[in-house]
Amino acid sequence: MGATYVDVTIRNPADPERYWTGKFLVDTGAFDSLVPRARLEALGLTPRGRREYVLADGKPVAMDITIAELEFEGEVVGGTIVYGDEGAEPLLGVTALESGGFEVDPRNEQLKRLPAVLLK
Repeated sequence: MGATYVDVTIRNPADPERYWTGKFLVDTGAFDSLVPRARLEALGLTPRGRREYVLADGKPVAMDITIAELEFEGEVVGGTIVYGDEGAEPLLGVTALESGGFEVDPRNEQLKRLPAVLLK
């Protein structure tokens, strides 16, 4: 099984004409999505707080977060975006993935639309 990538547009909800589209690694092990800080700042987004995260190596780290629109596979969702370091690979986290009504098909390395989004 390989990695799944999807094109995602990040949009400033206060100024929808400001957006950036990039190739994101779909990371079902990540709760929130991550975008390099410079990309978020270029959209006019500012940190709305900090949150503690645990990295893949088990190291805890506090990181800035903001709120933005994420558009992928024809769906638009609102989500928490983590400010990544320069050069960080953009990640699409599981909350955005599930909010859009998708799961990962690891065999075909693509997203699979669920028949419906759970509301319970």
